Amino acid sequence: MEQFNNFLVLLDSNLSGSWWFPALLIGTGIFFTIYLGFPQFKYFRSALKIVSGKNTNSDTEGETTGFQALTTAMSGAVGTGNIGGVALAIWTGGPAAIFWMWITAIFGMTTKYVEVTLGHKYRTKLSDGSISGGPMYYIEQGLNVKWLGVNLPAKSIAVLFAFFMMITAIGSGNMPQINNIALVMNTEFSVPKLFTGLFLGVLLWIIIIGGIKRIASVASKIIPIMGLIYFGGALIILVENYQNVIPSFNAIFSQVFTGSAAVGGFLGASFAMSLKYGVARGLYSNEAGQGSSPIAHASSKNKSIDQGVVSILEPFIDTIVVCSVTALVILSSGVWTQKFDTTFSKTDMVILEGVYSDEKNIEGMYIYPDDIFQLTNYVQSIDSNVKEFNGTINVEDGQIKNKNITVLHSRSIAENVQVSMNDNLDNLYSGSLNVANGKVTDQVTIKGKSLVSSAELTAKAFSQGILGQYGGKLVAIALLLFAFSTSITWCYYGDRSTAYIFGEKGVIWYRNFYVLCFILAAVIDTTVVWNIAYVVVALVSIPNLIAMFFLRKEMKLLSDEFEVR
Repeated sequence: MEQFNNFLVLLDSNLSGSWWFPALLIGTGIFFTIYLGFPQFKYFRSALKIVSGKNTNSDTEGETTGFQALTTAMSGAVGTGNIGGVALAIWTGGPAAIFWMWITAIFGMTTKYVEVTLGHKYRTKLSDGSISGGPMYYIEQGLNVKWLGVNLPAKSIAVLFAFFMMITAIGSGNMPQINNIALVMNTEFSVPKLFTGLFLGVLLWIIIIGGIKRIASVASKIIPIMGLIYFGGALIILVENYQNVIPSFNAIFSQVFTGSAAVGGFLGASFAMSLKYGVARGLYSNEAGQGSSPIAHASSKNKSIDQGVVSILEPFIDTIVVCSVTALVILSSGVWTQKFDTTFSKTDMVILEGVYSDEKNIEGMYIYPDDIFQLTNYVQSIDSNVKEFNGTINVEDGQIKNKNITVLHSRSIAENVQVSMNDNLDNLYSGSLNVANGKVTDQVTIKGKSLVSSAELTAKAFSQGILGQYGGKLVAIALLLFAFSTSITWCYYGDRSTAYIFGEKGVIWYRNFYVLCFILAAVIDTTVVWNIAYVVVALVSIPNLIAMFFLRKEMKLLSDEFEVR
């Protein structure tokens, strides 16, 4: 698993983790924003009128209303990314990462408008009477060009996109969702992770077997309920921490171009990290440019351009509203810099040579200023002289006796470290442990205090103050609804892509495999699951973004016609 995770990290560093992917993603949104005359602002009121039914044209074929298509796409977008993903962005990129999430969303509104309009226009009716649409259809039918100087038929690119979407549905829309659900259900309600995976897996299969009509029906009911639950709890936290709301905004904006400084247990984040994780989390949250939402919107009875206008609301609600609320709750509560008791995952733990401290003296200066600077660089993946420990460490009654080492977990200096036997956490370990390149190779369980990330961090934020332990439970329930609805919708994206390549006969096999992966992901390491998501999201976005650019003139005509009408 460790080797597989390192391979994922290597892939991610050359995809979404490199400079060119954020440039391609945001650049596409900027280009279409200027090219189409700022539609995300110009058509915002029209989007509200159409989705409310005041100004709509539902005289075309379809299986859902415009509102149902929007809520289905929203249920696919509003999920783990809004609860766990925002926390992950702050944990890795600091408060400044939220600014880049906003930027991604603002231009993503235009990107979404373009891809949904094209996906709806080029949709098709399958032999069983169902509607199917998405980027694979406008790539195949709308393009006839050289790709990177090679004469490849557009059908080949469409099949490649559909194949990537099948993988993305599992690696992004499926596995991180149940992984986070199982984590918070275990943390807040002590429900075994495997039980959560099995129970929800059966429920998932029952829903997805009914196709888009059942999925849309479920989504249109879950979205309003989960919104009320989540926003109600968030409002309580923000009112209680009202004095920290303005400083939270200051923290977001003040370090946008410099990176986030070290605070408490948080060891800082460079500008590159803030940008990378802000854009990555923004894309994962609202899915603009990914090519997934057009598949849901294609089922709408609205005209193509009308449904495209409706989709402008999606990134706004998802990222500008929901993600911002999560970010403000985390920042205003201060939990993002605090350490909590947690069980260490092997992926997120490393043992270093030397003694490091993030404590400050009475004057507010770091006790080991040079060392903490080097450690900060190490955590931020910047060149440093920090060395990972190799050799053996001695443990007596669960306590590490070596004096010249530091345990790092979850990008923070671990405290109160305790080693136990795997089969019994109360059975403290005594003996020696082998360490290679900073990683413990023996099978033991290690606990202690460190920063936490993902949905666990959001749960900690909601647990502060008046809500107490009920805050964490509220997050668990909200995440259950958010993430489960996301998994439902993403199965539809995957099975439409399967139908495009293999025909309807292949859909049932895909659905069964999708549910199996859903169950397994409940017990897999969280970090590995998120790294899978990073990689597959980038792979599926690239052909879609390029195809949109080649169809820009057609999109301009459709947009101009809508403006006249």
